[in-house]
Amino acid sequence: MTFSIVARDQHGRIGMAVSSSSPAVAARCTHLRDGIGAVSSQNITDPRLGTHILDLLEAGHGADSAIQAALENYADADYRQLVVLDAHGGVAVHHGKHTLGVHGSGQGTHSVAAGNMLSGSHIPQAMCDAFEQSEGELEERLLAGLQAALSAGGEEGPVHSAGMAVVSGHGWRDTDLRVDWHEDPIAELGRLLGVWSPQRNDYVVRGLDPSASVGYGVPGDER
Repeated sequence: MTFSIVARDQHGRIGMAVSSSSPAVAARCTHLRDGIGAVSSQNITDPRLGTHILDLLEAGHGADSAIQAALENYADADYRQLVVLDAHGGVAVHHGKHTLGVHGSGQGTHSVAAGNMLSGSHIPQAMCDAFEQSEGELEERLLAGLQAALSAGGEEGPVHSAGMAVVSGHGWRDTDLRVDWHEDPIAELGRLLGVWSPQRNDYVVRGLDPSASVGYGVPGDER
């Protein structure tokens, strides 16, 4: 019911984009940590695995080792699909034997993707190829991955939710956008990104150095 891509850029930013036929997919699947990595916990989702794997990455495991350690004594591994990228560029994917429908994974130089209930197993590689061939901010490239998945056939049925998040070393997600239910969630995510991107860095400055921040652009702000 889900396809996702996790990736990093040359500036050390780490991000993830995801879409699904189910509602609010990004709330369950997206797990990021500054300077550590990204995890998508998907399929029949256990969000706790995302946090656990990030803890293992932070403790020194690589992507593949972190998945193995997280699932070693975990009874429901056969129901889970996991996508992991560590801060050093290592990637790993786990497909439990009960992963739903047609599923697969793809990999690029700076990206890894996976999905289930797909129209074809080629979809994740199409996502990575689009990401690697695109230019611009990490958010724009992640969106290109989602758009490529949809163009290549997407899920077996229509998608209804999508989301994107990025960490850049500030201590929080400087981009965190969600479309929890929409007839065209990836297009709507792109619209939201167009609203957010010009303001993103202003909000970073407001967090780090409010005395240097620009005006808020709302009624009552006279700066």
